[in-house]
Amino acid sequence: MKMEFLQETESVWERLQRETHPIILYGMGDGADKILRVFAEKQIRASGVFASDEFVRGHSFAGFQVKKLSDIVQEFGQDIVIVLSFASQRSELLQRFYALNAQFDLVAPDVPVAGEGLFDLEFLHKHAAEFEQAYAWMADETSRQVFADIVSFKISGKIDYLRHCETDKDEIFTSVLKPHTQEHFADLGAYNGDTIRELLSYTGDEYATITALEPDRRNFRKLSKYAEQQLDAERIELVQAGGWNEDTTLTFAAKAGRNSALAGQGTPTQMRALDSVLDGAPCTMLKLDVEGAEYQALMGAKETIARSRPRLNVACYHRNEDLFVLPRLLKTLCPEYQLYLRHHPYVPAWDVNLYAVVQD
Repeated sequence: MKMEFLQETESVWERLQRETHPIILYGMGDGADKILRVFAEKQIRASGVFASDEFVRGHSFAGFQVKKLSDIVQEFGQDIVIVLSFASQRSELLQRFYALNAQFDLVAPDVPVAGEGLFDLEFLHKHAAEFEQAYAWMADETSRQVFADIVSFKISGKIDYLRHCETDKDEIFTSVLKPHTQEHFADLGAYNGDTIRELLSYTGDEYATITALEPDRRNFRKLSKYAEQQLDAERIELVQAGGWNEDTTLTFAAKAGRNSALAGQGTPTQMRALDSVLDGAPCTMLKLDVEGAEYQALMGAKETIARSRPRLNVACYHRNEDLFVLPRLLKTLCPEYQLYLRHHPYVPAWDVNLYAVVQD
């Protein structure tokens, strides 16, 4: 099946396999580990690692001494391929990425935040019909452009696609979500209260009720402190739990950050279905950013969605299949939903969100 939105015919992994110039990783940590595992599987050879100057302290990573870029250039010259191996939304780092992209040959290979496998051409063509359907469901031209650019980025690793399709959150909040002063807001993956603050910035700090779920113990303490200082205790409910399709206990890897996630080993953690938490209470807006459990969390909110048809803000970037599985699920749960896709400034393709509203 032709996917006319696809602009790339070679994956970043294929390109790196045939690369003759030195391949240098920029960054360390989980992202670099994942990329190096793929390198090993595909017999791609890295020649070095560098970090931002302020993080170079004579240490090593993956058998390489971590160097400054200037030292890498002195050793290998300008004709290198830089493989961006970490994620950021910080403006100063994004500008650094863009400057490196202008000066060097830079790619940011896509490795999933959750789940297995790669978003490569084999995966894309295997699910061609599902990608075509999801693309057709997008409600406006911006959403279709975001969809096309995100797919092309994931295949190629070229960050120009991300810059081309990024929008500020003001655009979607003011044109589609349109928060009002009587929101019954449910926040699954509430972190430290940042998305509650985001919502209230559009409503003049007015709201009807707020229900927030956050599984990580340290994040929940920060959330509770914020709520105690800034919110009305009679109109909020905080639950230390993750969003899921039923009330249960699962193993949870606590990382005290946005990427806390389900894991094979870790702390037993309470999981709740939103339908159970709300127990029939109203919900006008629902946000889900649950680190790869979005499908399950939406299933746990299916009664709320059927009853209240809340406007939705759903993270759509943790798993390779999110771009087609989550739109299909929302259309199944509420066929009247109009679907919008947006990418907010972030490299790689994180902060890709699926928004859903029922038009009056």
